[in-house]
Amino acid sequence: MQYREIVAVTGLGGLFQLIASKQDGAIVRSLEDKSTRFVSSRIHNFTPLESIEVFTTGENVNLAEVFKAMQEQDGKTALVDAKADNNAVKAYFKSVFPEFDEERVYVSDMKKMVKWYTILKNNDLLKFDEQAEEADTEEVAAETAVVEKEAAKPAKKAAKPKKAAAKDETPAAEGEEAPAAKPKKATKAKKEETPAAEGEEAPKKKAAPKKKKTEE
Repeated sequence: MQYREIVAVTGLGGLFQLIASKQDGAIVRSLEDKSTRFVSSRIHNFTPLESIEVFTTGENVNLAEVFKAMQEQDGKTALVDAKADNNAVKAYFKSVFPEFDEERVYVSDMKKMVKWYTILKNNDLLKFDEQAEEADTEEVAAETAVVEKEAAKPAKKAAKPKKAAAKDETPAAEGEEAPAAKPKKATKAKKEETPAAEGEEAPKKKAAPKKKKTEE
């Protein structure tokens, strides 16, 4: 279980580990009583803790930065009770995270952060530096895997050059006549009779010689 798997669910107190996402909700496990349940997205909203930002007098900071500050002050400043009065809660956050924008960060939000911090601490989920290193390692491993996958792909074969046309005619140089094309072999035409010119009689066909009767 890691910090980035933890979500807050509207309408439900405490924090939950996101086990599986469904089309109409999610299966979550409570970090307090360890019970597992299905939560409908039609009724509840899910907010990952790592996506929550807190208003400050400067730029907004991620909620994890507030938890880190609270963790660093653990030995110096006692953690206030989430059910303490408003003034005590405000005084605590002024000592551990004075950059809070008091006009936009309500006491109810501060009490919620105290409760969440206690739950995370009890579940040993305040190892932000270690988890950041793990995330970086996973990212590098993923990038390496992509590079190795690309390297493993066979190189594309070069396209074969198209065969040259059988006999290309060489163009004539400038100023020269192009060589005449070779005449095609004439097909043997059947002998046709030449018609007589106009006004002339057509030549008579020679009569075949009569065969002489043989004497009996």
